[in-house]
Amino acid sequence: MQQTYDVIVVGSGAGALLAAVRAADEGLRTLVVEKTELVGGTSAISGGGIWIPDNYDMPKAGLKDSIDAAYRYVKACAKGLASDDRVLAYVETAREMALYLKQIGIPYRCVPGYSDYYPDMPGAMPGGRTMDPVDYNAAKLGLQALPLLRPTSPGQLILGRMHINAFEARSMLAREFKSHFTLAGMMLRYFLDYPWRNKTRRDRRLTGGQALLGGLLAALRQRKIELWLKSPLQSLVFEDGRVVGIVVEQEGRAVTVHARRGVLLGAGGFERNAAMREQYLPKPTDANWPATPPHANTGDAIRAGAEVGAALHLMAHTWGAPTLEVPGEEKYRAMFVERSLPGCMVVNARGERFLNESGPYPEFQQAMFANHAATGGAIPAWIVFDADFRAKQPIGPLMPGSAVPDSKLRKRWLNTVYWKAETLEALAQQIGVDAAGLKRSAARMTEFAATGKDLDFDRGGNAFDRYYGDPRLKNPNLGPIAKGPFYAMKLFPGDIGTKGGLLTDREARVLNDQGQIIKGLYCVGNNSASVMGPAYPGAGSTLGPAMAFALRAIAEMTGKPMALQRTDLLSV
Repeated sequence: MQQTYDVIVVGSGAGALLAAVRAADEGLRTLVVEKTELVGGTSAISGGGIWIPDNYDMPKAGLKDSIDAAYRYVKACAKGLASDDRVLAYVETAREMALYLKQIGIPYRCVPGYSDYYPDMPGAMPGGRTMDPVDYNAAKLGLQALPLLRPTSPGQLILGRMHINAFEARSMLAREFKSHFTLAGMMLRYFLDYPWRNKTRRDRRLTGGQALLGGLLAALRQRKIELWLKSPLQSLVFEDGRVVGIVVEQEGRAVTVHARRGVLLGAGGFERNAAMREQYLPKPTDANWPATPPHANTGDAIRAGAEVGAALHLMAHTWGAPTLEVPGEEKYRAMFVERSLPGCMVVNARGERFLNESGPYPEFQQAMFANHAATGGAIPAWIVFDADFRAKQPIGPLMPGSAVPDSKLRKRWLNTVYWKAETLEALAQQIGVDAAGLKRSAARMTEFAATGKDLDFDRGGNAFDRYYGDPRLKNPNLGPIAKGPFYAMKLFPGDIGTKGGLLTDREARVLNDQGQIIKGLYCVGNNSASVMGPAYPGAGSTLGPAMAFALRAIAEMTGKPMALQRTDLLSV
């Protein structure tokens, strides 16, 4: 029996689900197909942030922004690798998308002190464009549906159980006085919630990507949108120059489904596909390094698009982030924040620093590749810290030593997750790093901590660096590395997704190699080539565009495309 819908959405991350919800709100019969048994994709394990210029919450924080400034900033970041009209479409649509999220029960708030990632570029803002989801009550989703939502990563939970939002995390890492009460309140709330805890181990309070995807899944269910799990895409149905449906696999058999208005691909990138990594990404590369769900994001929808003539773009780029392996965990952990805290440094096999440890994570990954090409010793790299740092700060799976001393850590983590020695010389021998170089780097970092100025890489020299640091210090990001025992952890040039995919226009319509529209085919998120080009303008530069272009795609499908308002900027 042939099955026909108005819209078919492939994938179940933020962009995909927002498209499905919006389509239903427009009266379109919609189907969502998801490869895995869980909903949410990489979005569900993310921080949930969205990068929204001139957003509705900025005035409350006393901040002023403009489409002009945001356009200049993103255009500069994209370096000519995204069309100007597409950049403008994003910065104009982003705030409308955020308002729509609020309307469907997923409000956000801006993060006033969290700077754009390139604060010295024209049009950058010192804070406010990144928005964090308001905590979401899982009871609204319901205990029946909660198991369908992909759980968050262990690194985003307190004691492996309790969710924490971006504001709380920053307060704790900055060692603010109020953070003690915040943590106590969080634990008290969780442990006193007997009615909920008796039914599930998962926290009632969802934060970050869990809040966003929990809200979107609830909206999907409220609208009774059909959802097929364990239904991987096999191919697109292409007839008379138009995509008219898809073929998916269900229980070992091929099922064809047709779409009247369009097929929207939102199935992620290809970072978990070893062959595609070898074909497109810089070397060395490894499909184990990403911090994204295993067995997902294998490029199926990208290959399906290419088979019907779609152009591919930005295939050599990723949303880079340093990652580390924790035995027993299903995926590597991304190190977004801890490397910025005072009292640590990152070195290569020569024991030399080669980057600003507090800088944006994509630049961190690129610096690893560049230094490895020059020295052969930056993959893996090593983050090194001393006893004081270990006592005060969390890093990777290690809670501060003052709370969880080394004697309480899992025995198998020693010499797998972390290495430890009484002297820098002994540590260098353990990890295969030049001892003299390591000692010089530690001594130089200790000098920088005393003066407050990193003369080598200017760590702590801008607002972005300083956000995650200790504001009580002369330089929030610089601390001595002088007191034994000393520690090291191994870092890889991982990622949180690939940036390359199907080339699209400003309405998320897929284009072929001649720049012509492939009728009936739309694409968003990491399934498509990023509107940000090779850069990462700010936290939320993945989820923000995924959902904004989903909104534009549905508008175009319904014959009500969203017109650009500031076309005058395109001639600038």
